[in-house]
Amino acid sequence: MADYYLEFEKPIQEIDLKILELEADTSSADHSTELSKLKTQRNSSLKEIFSGLSRWQRVQLARHPQRPFSLDYIQFFSSDFIELHGDRYFSDDSAVICGIGSIEGVKVALIGQQKGRNTKENLFRNFGMMRPEGYRKALRIMKLAEKFNLPIVSLIDTPGAYPGIGAEERGQGAAIAKNLWEMSKLKVPVIAIIIGEGASGGALGIGVCDRMLMLENTWYSVISPEGCASILWRDSAKAPDAADAMKVTPDDIMNMGICDRIIEEPLGGAHRNFDEMAETLKKVLLEEIKNLKDIAPDAFLELRIARYEKMGVYTES
Repeated sequence: MADYYLEFEKPIQEIDLKILELEADTSSADHSTELSKLKTQRNSSLKEIFSGLSRWQRVQLARHPQRPFSLDYIQFFSSDFIELHGDRYFSDDSAVICGIGSIEGVKVALIGQQKGRNTKENLFRNFGMMRPEGYRKALRIMKLAEKFNLPIVSLIDTPGAYPGIGAEERGQGAAIAKNLWEMSKLKVPVIAIIIGEGASGGALGIGVCDRMLMLENTWYSVISPEGCASILWRDSAKAPDAADAMKVTPDDIMNMGICDRIIEEPLGGAHRNFDEMAETLKKVLLEEIKNLKDIAPDAFLELRIARYEKMGVYTES
């Protein structure tokens, strides 16, 4: 059961509290029948609520404080993961985790944007917002993966690139642009997975790929709904309208031809059953790696050009 409930999850919270009360009752009374009814009611409520989520509600779920982060998945996937630090230019960026490991015997390079669970962790991880040194560190590990012919798995979960003065002074835009350029030329498979928020250039800087996957309750856009609402209507409270206008959910992104595959989450969201979610994601990842492993190294550039040329619509006049 979750400890934190979003506004639209309140009906489930009431049932969960009743279940906890009965389970904690140390009297000799038999509550098995009542518990069974409550658990059935809970599942029915979950199905009803989560079968009709709005775009804004999916955005809220993607930000759920108990949602699994990159490090949770990496530790589940790879018991032999070795984290590599630093960009060899300035410093190490704790907003992104990079390293080498294996998934069921398949050696991979793993890159994941990492948020924190509390204030102290979020300050250390910079709320998952990468600085220039983070993009340079990620690129260093990608080039290492290319050297040793390892597929690259990129886990995306960020509200955006860090907009601080120091980041701009150290070349934030140039670091992201270089990653776009270099990732497009990599001679190994790149699989990007949106596991939470996929916002702006912060996501794109580690998101050029051969296969784009999205978990069911995630979002991907050039700007956050609040940012869009602030620009268009000068009112961040209109974020739900912005989310609808921008079409940020996995179904929307798949219809645009950007997302290749949507990964179903456990009932109620990834945070309600991490083991099930992680096992599903691991299985999908291994399938995707297997499907890409026979592509010739020199074919990736042309395939990526073809992939990205199909996105978007334009007319000439």
